[in-house]
Amino acid sequence: MSFLRSKAGIQAILVAVLGLSLLFVFSSENASERLMDFLDAHEHRQFDEIYLMVTILGLFSFVYAVLRAWDLHREIARRDRAERQVGWIAEHDGLTELPNRRAFEERIKAFAAGNTKDNIGVFVIDLDDFKKVNDLIGHHAGDAVLVEATRRLKEIFPHEEIFRLGGDEFVVLTPLRQGVDMDALGERITHRLALPFEVDGITVEIGASAGYALYPEHGDCMEYVLRCADAALYAAKAQGRNNVFAYDRTLRERVLYRARIERELRAAIKDNLIVPHYQPIVRLRTGEVIGFEALARWKDASGQFVPPSEFIAIAEESGLIVELTEKLLRDACSTATGWPKSTTLSFNISPGQLQDRLLGLRITKILHESGLAPNRLEIEITETALIRDMEAAAKIIHDLHDAGIKVALDDFGTGYSSLAQLANFSFDKIKIDRSFVSSFNEQRKQRKIVRAIIGLGLGLDLQTTAEGIETAEQRAQLLGMGCTLGQGYLFGKAMSASETLQLLSDLETSPRSRVG
Repeated sequence: MSFLRSKAGIQAILVAVLGLSLLFVFSSENASERLMDFLDAHEHRQFDEIYLMVTILGLFSFVYAVLRAWDLHREIARRDRAERQVGWIAEHDGLTELPNRRAFEERIKAFAAGNTKDNIGVFVIDLDDFKKVNDLIGHHAGDAVLVEATRRLKEIFPHEEIFRLGGDEFVVLTPLRQGVDMDALGERITHRLALPFEVDGITVEIGASAGYALYPEHGDCMEYVLRCADAALYAAKAQGRNNVFAYDRTLRERVLYRARIERELRAAIKDNLIVPHYQPIVRLRTGEVIGFEALARWKDASGQFVPPSEFIAIAEESGLIVELTEKLLRDACSTATGWPKSTTLSFNISPGQLQDRLLGLRITKILHESGLAPNRLEIEITETALIRDMEAAAKIIHDLHDAGIKVALDDFGTGYSSLAQLANFSFDKIKIDRSFVSSFNEQRKQRKIVRAIIGLGLGLDLQTTAEGIETAEQRAQLLGMGCTLGQGYLFGKAMSASETLQLLSDLETSPRSRVG
């Protein structure tokens, strides 16, 4: 059918119609008898031989045309298959073969266009403790768990639409037929996914949390209903493992708040209302300011600061994180060019961005535009970011080092596989998480952990930076353990770009002045 709709197919149909029309005319006018009489009358001029030759050539031309048309038909069919395959790949997850986020977004558009009139239940499912599978056994085990989890979901929902939105998050759309019990379905989900997984002879036990909302009962926009189901999922996870929560009006405020924050976030990015502030990083022994860490600060219309832990997560979920990060890094690099050439800039990369294999190129482009030397920039990466896609992370870290940019492992000690990350990746610095620093004076075990991290840094010839230093006693203890750098309220809170210039100017004019 695709051949007949093509240009060549239409031309073949027209030629066939013309040929049949001529055949009909010739038959009705006895044209063939007249032609034979003409050939007999002029046999001495060899018209009959010429007629035979033209007939044979015409026959061969017809056969050739048929063969070419058949080849063209096969080529069109092959291209159609290839296009369908490319389309399938673009809208499906390569590991589980489930429809992906892009396919789900197309499904949302279908709902928005009014192409679906059914009542739909929307489940959002998240695997509990999935991270520890990747950390403790390896990513091959994590992939095997995801494939098995997909198989179990298909057993529960053999005819429903199942999507993998990314990581260990799934969405199921199930028609609300008469007698469907969403709570019972949710219990089946959590029960099946809580059963042990067998991976390479190792028994893995995780679990799952689920939240659900109803379309159109909870909203006439599928995107809004998904947010409602997300809010129910968060409520379920807050209660522990293997819980199912239904969306209700008590969660409405959370959904509306998130939607408002996302809307305001888009406007704030557009209007450059989110700006970097800078917290000093000092050499513990001397108090010398050797650099600043850039931290995002957003003051909303009411004059209140929105916590970065809140809007950074929303920026990642809504796809705004790339634009936000590039603007912040560009501003920070521009500010850093006004500092002394020995003063460095530290900048955090969110976990979602470390899956962008072009991240290294984006950063080097910004450095080139701003004129900041690559060796003055230090990119901070968390362990959480590393384990999402270790192959992509390795490439990005390699690209950054090739460009002369330093890389620090942030929040060291808070993940499952800190030592493994130090073995697998090349870092220039370790940052000790503030959760250890805040309590190590009171808790002997925490103090031992901090001492071990500092010792590890010394053994690997890596600098260590302790975060969250608030008292002179903490500073003295860390210095005694061998920690080299520190940051925290003892040395200064995050400040504006102009305040950093003033601080550095004061330190330069008063050589004996030191922070902390």
